[in-house]
Amino acid sequence: MVDAVDTVLNSDERRRQVDRFAFLSRSVRMCMEYTEVIHAHGHEHVQATHSSTFEVTSDDWLTPAGDCIVAIEADRTPADFTDEFVEAAQSHDAEITATLSTGDHTQTITGRGHPDLAFEDDRSAVGRTSDYTCGRTIMVDASGAADSVDRELVDALAAGADLTFELRVSVDE
Repeated sequence: MVDAVDTVLNSDERRRQVDRFAFLSRSVRMCMEYTEVIHAHGHEHVQATHSSTFEVTSDDWLTPAGDCIVAIEADRTPADFTDEFVEAAQSHDAEITATLSTGDHTQTITGRGHPDLAFEDDRSAVGRTSDYTCGRTIMVDASGAADSVDRELVDALAAGADLTFELRVSVDE
């Protein structure tokens, strides 16, 4: 009789454990993150006054008209990004974070992914506050543009500081 009671209790406990595991399996989400890093340099013409975009370019020159450009001579462009990063960034659910750092100064801008992000351009990477996409676009619906970059960071870039531009995409799978 005792063995039968133990068996019923054990099977009830097993059922509860299975139910608990099934609940946790449905509740837990996998968050995948991919990172791309670009190294670039400031330039005396960095103004960072554009109100809807920010850009890092591989060009080795900058004119005063380039008011969205925060750095030049980028060592990588969107065309160099890994397939995993690109695929993750092409999700509407993707959150993309751009971190601009010069050593003493750091700025973070967040945006989102989009299925039309192509990451094809071999010259420049552009973050946009709008939902417009082209081969240069690295994020849409950005929380800021060039004009929102910390002025001390802009001053450092205008003085020629080196920039580390980190892009991180996070997406639930």
